Amino acid sequence: MSKRSHELKTPEDASDSSSEGPTDSKVVLKQKITLINGCAIIVGTIIGSGIFISPVGVFKEVNSVGLSLIVWAIGGFFSTIGALCYAELGTTIVKSGGDYAYIREFYGPLPAFLRLWIALLIIRPTSQAAIALTFSTYLVQPFFPNCAELMPESSVRLFAAVCLIVLSFVNCMSVRGATRVQDVFTAAKLFALAIIVIIGIVQICQGSYEYLTPEKAFEGTTSDIGKIVIAFYNSLYAYGGWNYLNFVTEEMKDPYKNLPRAIMISLPLVSVIYVTANIAYFTVLSPTEFGISNAVAVLFGDKTLGVMSWIIPVFVSLSCFGSVNGSIFTSSRLFFVGAREGQLPNILAMIHTKRYTPVPAIIFNCVMSLLYLVSGDIWSLITYFSFFNWLCVGMAILGLIWWRHKYPELQRPVKNHIALPITFFVASAFLVIMAVYAAPKECLIGACIVLSGIPVYFIGVRYQHKQPKWMDNGMRSMTWVMQTILEVVFQEAQ
Repeated sequence: MSKRSHELKTPEDASDSSSEGPTDSKVVLKQKITLINGCAIIVGTIIGSGIFISPVGVFKEVNSVGLSLIVWAIGGFFSTIGALCYAELGTTIVKSGGDYAYIREFYGPLPAFLRLWIALLIIRPTSQAAIALTFSTYLVQPFFPNCAELMPESSVRLFAAVCLIVLSFVNCMSVRGATRVQDVFTAAKLFALAIIVIIGIVQICQGSYEYLTPEKAFEGTTSDIGKIVIAFYNSLYAYGGWNYLNFVTEEMKDPYKNLPRAIMISLPLVSVIYVTANIAYFTVLSPTEFGISNAVAVLFGDKTLGVMSWIIPVFVSLSCFGSVNGSIFTSSRLFFVGAREGQLPNILAMIHTKRYTPVPAIIFNCVMSLLYLVSGDIWSLITYFSFFNWLCVGMAILGLIWWRHKYPELQRPVKNHIALPITFFVASAFLVIMAVYAAPKECLIGACIVLSGIPVYFIGVRYQHKQPKWMDNGMRSMTWVMQTILEVVFQEAQ
């Protein structure tokens, strides 16, 4: 591993690098992500299977139509505040890598490596494998009507593997191709949700809103704060991905304008869609039906679309497909930046000489996801690290607050009122504390796996110069072979 420094850019630097000229011939990651592409990455990554499945989890905890809608609205508001804070981070520290880049700037290499270690080892590959499995399940489901338990598991996993491999190939071939896939499938999932919302509006106009009236909406509402917090967690899972555009900041055209604009367009749009989709569900389904459904959107389609009900599982599948693509696109940049900073093998910091894509990082990400795909239960691993995600987000926001005090004169193209990051940090800390309180065993296991990265850091990063000569030569030879096969080199200085 060798460190490839990447200095912070000023707005003038970014403007120069995005202009047409000799830099276009350099072997670097090109700034090809437009405002529309950025919106598609955020919306397409957030809207996966969550809104089609998670509503049940929220409702079961609060046992109330009205409170569940409030939880969804608060979840959207909370995510929007976080995204605004990340807009400030992304325009102050113009580096790809998201949380990892910010934690490295604020706290140094070891905390950043632990963030990278868990993202590489657990979080990113397990989440991609899980979404790919959901994609495959809904793709196969229409062929097994009323007998989902008969679906062959091997076929489901095979289709999930094909999904990961095809999308990884597209991401290797072209940035523009990957963003076009994201645009198309984001449009498809928005179309599916538009169908649900329009049906809900029609139902309300026809007087079918019994469970949305003030008298009925709050019947049976729980007073258990713990259950409300868990319901909030479930809604935040469906909003997950609001910070993913920060992982590809360096590839955005005019990031100082387009990053905050994409956030301000995408998060309110997703929030409105989520709340209105839930309202639509309750115009057709009773709270009892809602609570026992494994896939509320599919049941909604069965009741309203008749012979066309098959389009809902198909669109859920397409939604997951687009979500996997967005995750692959951003995850590969995280690993690329980690290698460029000298914390992963050099080969992962290289890009294709003609396609300008981080091919080794994309392939590595795909292999890791495939390994989890053929392994056992991946959902428990995801549970172990829900607290860690919010811990890293909270650390990034705390660093933002700290830098406001330490560097008050630092140029900030986006600068929120200080109350926003403070509020979001307090809320993130509360979520971490509640996660530890609610699931101490799972959090302890997760913490132990996080700490296992410390010896890896000292052996593989901090004291890598003391490695045996045979190991160093072996790594060099392997890197050279992979470079030759994949036609990749280090990014040129800009």
